[in-house]
Amino acid sequence: MNIFETFSARLAAVLSGLVEAGRIPAGLSLARVVVEPTKDPAHGDLAINAAMVLAKEAGMAPRVLAELIVAELAKDSDVLKAEIAGPGFINLSLQPAVFTQVLKAAVLAGTEHGRGAPKGEPRVNVEYVSANPTGPMHVGHGRGAVFGDALASLLAFAGHDVTREYYINDAGAQVDVLARSAFLRYREALGEEIGPIPEGLYPGDYLVSVGETLAREHGPALLDKTEWDWLPLVRGAAIDGMMAMIREDLAALGVVHQVFFSERSLQGRDGNSNAVHQTIEDLRARDLIYEGRLPPPKGQKDEDWEDREQTLFRATQFGDDVDRPLLKSDGSYTYFANDIAYHRSKFTRGFAEMIDVWGADHGGYVKRMQAAVKAVTNEQGSLDVKLCQLVRLLRNGEQVRMSKRSGDFVTLREVIDEVGRDAVRFMMIFRKNDATLDFDLAKVVEQSKDNPVFYVQYAHARCASIFRQAAEVFPDLDLSPQALAEADLGLLTDESEIGIVKMIAAYPRMIDAAAASHEPHRVAFFVHELASAFHSLWNKGKDSPQLRFVNQTDRKSTSARLAFVHAVRSVLASGLAVVGVTAPEEMR
Repeated sequence: MNIFETFSARLAAVLSGLVEAGRIPAGLSLARVVVEPTKDPAHGDLAINAAMVLAKEAGMAPRVLAELIVAELAKDSDVLKAEIAGPGFINLSLQPAVFTQVLKAAVLAGTEHGRGAPKGEPRVNVEYVSANPTGPMHVGHGRGAVFGDALASLLAFAGHDVTREYYINDAGAQVDVLARSAFLRYREALGEEIGPIPEGLYPGDYLVSVGETLAREHGPALLDKTEWDWLPLVRGAAIDGMMAMIREDLAALGVVHQVFFSERSLQGRDGNSNAVHQTIEDLRARDLIYEGRLPPPKGQKDEDWEDREQTLFRATQFGDDVDRPLLKSDGSYTYFANDIAYHRSKFTRGFAEMIDVWGADHGGYVKRMQAAVKAVTNEQGSLDVKLCQLVRLLRNGEQVRMSKRSGDFVTLREVIDEVGRDAVRFMMIFRKNDATLDFDLAKVVEQSKDNPVFYVQYAHARCASIFRQAAEVFPDLDLSPQALAEADLGLLTDESEIGIVKMIAAYPRMIDAAAASHEPHRVAFFVHELASAFHSLWNKGKDSPQLRFVNQTDRKSTSARLAFVHAVRSVLASGLAVVGVTAPEEMR
């Protein structure tokens, strides 16, 4: 039950009635009309902006239009009070019975409370992580992994058809460096003393296992081959080894992609057609490619810029700042050309809505990629890029240094093994993606209210403990959702209880809003706020026995409060599931 959708429909009916009565003009656009919670509970339960956003189009003063709307809404039996605030905002206070109905519906729905109806088209592709397969993932990769996975789960819960995708960057110069680094470890596995790792190669010991595998499979045979001959074989083995490690690390984080898409497959390799060439020719046929020169970039280095005449994509025609090169001076494709073909592939695979999760250092790449998506989809597709800011890894407030080039860095897997999947996932999402995150390895395992993940999980465990207590006190009490939904929920009259019921009522709208804005952190914020309210009510019951969830002398109030606790537990479990965190029954 979504009271915001319900009253949006009733508001639309009121406006339609006013049109039929000739009191307002027909054809008003309701696109900007919203029914939302009031910012201050003292002002009521619902805030409506209809008069403010429709007044100009209706040719009326906002308060005059608001008076017409309020007069009709006040007739609704579920409305306790309808008032006009300020220049024309409308506030509604609802009858208590409305929230009783919401609570009953939430009890029956359980963890499905808030789930959206299937949306159908467009299908959504969420591409995230896509770390270069040149070594283990670090904590920064982990933030993008958690954000992308939680966003995909949020969209799916809201009713969207979502595919999770990983783009394997296996076609650039970095994978040739990886292959040469692995070949060095292969020589080491054969017993050769390799000494210090030469500068320019990957020095980490994560390639030792790749070298050992090559030695087992090929013996010394590769030593007799030229680099031209052994490089493709070793490159493939190294990429496979790194991707197996990345998949294991992601699995430890609870992240599973449905699609792993190879960049090499776009370039006509391994038996595939050359999708990059096809994409360029398609753009050329539409006069979106030309030969020209570019001025040097202002203030910021652009790795694709060269002072020569070159093949350029008309990116400015689709909102970019400058046109962009597609071919390097040696005739090979720029990274951008590959990325255009890749996103064209997404569209041809049926994804009109694309979401990419990138590191913050790729911010300058966003406008050109959005321009490219507009071009290759004939403006039928959309691309939203979510940038994840840096993670500062701390231990008791002291920064832990990382350096992938030197091989001296803390891997994501080490962090997961130290503090656990739940702590990593919740803390990665408990801050907006575009803000820098401080991740303190000591703080995230504390069992205190200052540790958000513990605080939320403990609230769920407390709910479960209440049911165990109730089963002991009333062994014959039916604790099924169906039975609890029939309890006298009108007995829940304390302001703290009512406040939490209103939060439960707001959960479906929060899910819809978070999904629409691609902001999964809102879910983490919501369950933390709900947990805080529930813990406060628990503590209030210590001083006020009549508020205790299990009352040995009052079976009726116990049933009502167990229904209430069941709904709280369900919403906590639902929100935690969206962000990929477990909802424990007990915590010790």
